[in-house]
Formats: sequence, structure tokens, C-alpha cells
Amino acid sequence: MKLTDVQAEILNHPARFKVVAGGRRFGKSYCSIASLAKHARFPNSKCMYVAPTHGMCRQILWPDLKELMKDRKWVKKINESNLEITLINGSIIMLRSADTPDRVRGLGLSHIVIDEASDVSEEIWTAIRPTLSDTNGSALIIGTPKGYNWFREFYENAKHQADWHSWQFTTAQGGHVPLEELEQAKQDLDDRTYKTEYEAQFVDASGVVYFAFGDHNIMTKEIKQEAGIPLHVGGDFNIDPISAVIGYKHSEGIHIYDEVEIYNSHTQELVDEITERYPKRKVVFYPDASGAARKTSSGGVTDHIILKNAGYVLKVGSINPAIKDRIASVNSALQSKTGAIKLTIDPKCVRLIEALRKQTYKEGTRQPEKGGSKDYSHMLDSLGYLVNTLYPLNLQHTGYNKPLRRNTGQLIRS
Repeated sequence: MKLTDVQAEILNHPARFKVVAGGRRFGKSYCSIASLAKHARFPNSKCMYVAPTHGMCRQILWPDLKELMKDRKWVKKINESNLEITLINGSIIMLRSADTPDRVRGLGLSHIVIDEASDVSEEIWTAIRPTLSDTNGSALIIGTPKGYNWFREFYENAKHQADWHSWQFTTAQGGHVPLEELEQAKQDLDDRTYKTEYEAQFVDASGVVYFAFGDHNIMTKEIKQEAGIPLHVGGDFNIDPISAVIGYKHSEGIHIYDEVEIYNSHTQELVDEITERYPKRKVVFYPDASGAARKTSSGGVTDHIILKNAGYVLKVGSINPAIKDRIASVNSALQSKTGAIKLTIDPKCVRLIEALRKQTYKEGTRQPEKGGSKDYSHMLDSLGYLVNTLYPLNLQHTGYNKPLRRNTGQLIRS
């Protein structure tokens, strides 16, 4: 199969253990497939691909891997349920989820690929490493960086260990993403996210969650309060407190100029409070998706029905966006890599400003702290639902066509 020069460099390097930090759409999946094919060409080999979830195995690699094996006429049998391909030379290529490390113990593997390494636990390597010993097996550990974790440690250590080697390639070096798309991404993403996702840099993700927030986001704006101008409200349905942020959408972004936080409350009381503050106003509400089934008020009516009965227009999907996606969208709106600011906040929103300044990650994780007397999560969730809907980030897809396998590049002969 034909790969780019940088992919060929990785595949042809003699190191037994290879660690690759690559930007989005650098070509990690094709590199993984080529690595599996290269080692499976030897008879009776056992090669394994590991991704964070079973769904990722099936969606990211399985279709292209089957296509390649069929094109080469190497296939003897395909097991769709187990995601295994048996080759005519007796080799087996199997795909496994990292959330079941016990399934990889004791297999005697010839080669292993760990994809999206930042999203899996180091436990998977602990389970896999002994399976390579009696076969003198090799490994490719590949992914996009996400802070300082075991993947970063392996990347750094590989520079100094015998039989190890590491690489760092940006999205641009992969050659699949147009330069104009990269320039657009710089405008859409905050600096830290761009460095991580597109430049494959290991940026410390510990400490303050909303690192892009600063005095540049705090300002007073003249707000038009005419009846025809809608309120844009993000809300979280926790009952203690129930929270909401209220904003004004303008040509350059969203300005949050009011906040609601009521303890020991419910959705109907939140609606009444908004109505009292802003009577006869159209409301566009960005709620917690769980409100489609959840009932925080008496009467057996769901939170979403209460909002609709109040005449609110709901902007919500069937499930909430991932926490990391909400955080990324808020940081990008606070300030992109190019300095663009889409999110500003009035100084009177004291609780929201405090939350943005003080929300931290749990030590050793990428999960925001919750609970206690200084639980900022509900106010920030309210903001996240609103901003993520208005300015969503899609870090998996960048708006261009998937490159063909037979792209220009060096031929890897097996």
C-alpha cells in the first residue's frame, strides 16, 4: 500500500517499540493498518489493534483493514462479531477494546498497535507488554496528545531507550488537510486546543479548566431589551442549585449579562424567575438533554415540557455533548488561537466569573472537580450547553474529503 513519506519513515524504522504523536488527520489510521499488515505477512503471527472502545475499533479501522486484506487476497476467514481476520498464511489480526485489558493477557502477540493512546489507561500496556516477550514482539503506540500522561512519558522516554523511537508529526506534515482548513481551525479553536489537536504538542492539561478566560472577556455592553429580541439561555436542571446563564447574541458572538442560581428549586421556579426579570420576551433555551425525561417539578411533567409550555424554543440534542467538548468549545469562544473572542460576560455575573476563574480538574484526570461548597459545575454546565450549541467544535472531522489510500507517497513493500 502507498503511504506518505512520514508514514513510510515510521513503518521502515528498525526500532522494536515506536511511539508516534500525530495531529488530527495526520494519517494515524492508515499507519496503523500498514503496521498490522507488515507484521501479519509472516506466517502464524498474532497481531492486535487496540482502541479505547469497541465502537472505535469497528468504525475507525475495521472497514479499511478488511478492504486492504481482501485487495491483497490474503483473507481466509473474517469473524465480524469478534473483529478478527484469519489470513491464508495462518496469521490472525484481531481488534480489541482497551476497556477490557484481561482479553489481551497471555496471547503471545507478534505485534500490537495501541491507537489513541492518550484515551486509554496505562493498564493496557501493563497487560500487553508480557504478551510480546516470548515472541520478541513489537509495538506501535500512536495517538494525539492530551496533556501530560503516560503517553507523553513514553514519547519522551523513547528518545533515550534502546530499541525505542518516537516521532511527532503535525496535521500539516500529514499532507491530507488543506492549508486553508488549518487557518480556519486557528480561528475556531483556542491556542491550547490547536496546539494539541493540530500540532501534536503535549500541553499540560492540569490546573484551571478554562485557561482561555481573562479580563478580556469581562465587559459591559449596552443590551437592547426590546420584546422582539430573544434571550439566549443556557440551563442546568440540578435542583440544588438550579442554574442558568442569560445572554444576548450579536454579530460577533454571545454576551452573557445575567445569571440565575436558585437553591432547593425546580424548573418551574426557574421559568418564573426568568419571566419576572424579562417579561414578554422570546426565550431560546439551551437545556440539559436529560430534561427530556427528568422531572424536577411536581406534577409529573418533564423539564423540557415545562420549558415548551412556557413558550420557550429549545435547542438541544438527544444526548449532552461530552464534557471535554463543552470545555473546548467554551475555551475556544473565550479566545481562539488567532485572538478572536466570541464570548464576553458582564461584571455583574459574579458567580459565573468566579466559576470560570476557579474551576479545576481533579488531580491526575481530565474531569472537572465537583461537589463541596465551591461546586461550580452547574453554572458552567449551563454556559457549556449554550456555547457548545452555538459554536460547536468537531475535532474528529475537519470538513474535507477522506484521502484515497492510493495517495502520492512512497511504496511500502511487504
